[in-house]
Amino acid sequence: MPVTITIDAAPYAFTASADRLALIVIDMQRDFLEPGGFGASLGNDVARVRPSIAPTRRLLDGFRAAGLPVFHTRECHLPDLSDCPPAKHGRGPGPLRIGDPGPMGRILIRGEPGADIIPELAPLPGEVVIDKPGKGAFHATSLGDELARRGISHLVFAGVTTEVCVQTTMREANDRGFDCLLATDATDSYFPEFKAATVAMITAQAGIVGWAAPVDAVLAGLRADT
Repeated sequence: MPVTITIDAAPYAFTASADRLALIVIDMQRDFLEPGGFGASLGNDVARVRPSIAPTRRLLDGFRAAGLPVFHTRECHLPDLSDCPPAKHGRGPGPLRIGDPGPMGRILIRGEPGADIIPELAPLPGEVVIDKPGKGAFHATSLGDELARRGISHLVFAGVTTEVCVQTTMREANDRGFDCLLATDATDSYFPEFKAATVAMITAQAGIVGWAAPVDAVLAGLRADT
């Protein structure tokens, strides 16, 4: 019989059957976390999202040690930009737009160095990597099918940025019937106030979108029930 994992979380305890729980790490890519990438091209200070790297690595190590599934996402586009709508491509004042040459290759393009997940959090063989053209990881991807194939019903989230791609994917997952928990120190924003507001929105109204807990609490739950 599968064990039940219980995590001390807000607004109340998050519980999941161990055989139905997975980790999703959102967009921990060079283009968002390193100088010269897409995040920096929008005028953001990438140093503000880097504190989430070490906690995310601890979370990855915990899920891997427990033998639980891990999924990674990358926001990136086809080289011909056929999956990048004009409304997205044209957003912002520049100087660099999606597809333009940058210090790490073409900005947010599949196969370019900048689209890669940072080395500290590199996927292991067997871990699913989802390339997504939008902010949400369910839009125009195989993520839903991959989760269904494994019988996953409960998700723990990490990644960047909290208020954009992480929150969008959590809301998509919530609408699809998944129970979702955000690991609060394994996510960051270029705007700390946006992260705080997102965590508050997710957990408000008895967890209307999901739960939130620090990495230590998630790992304690995994260790207690393995």
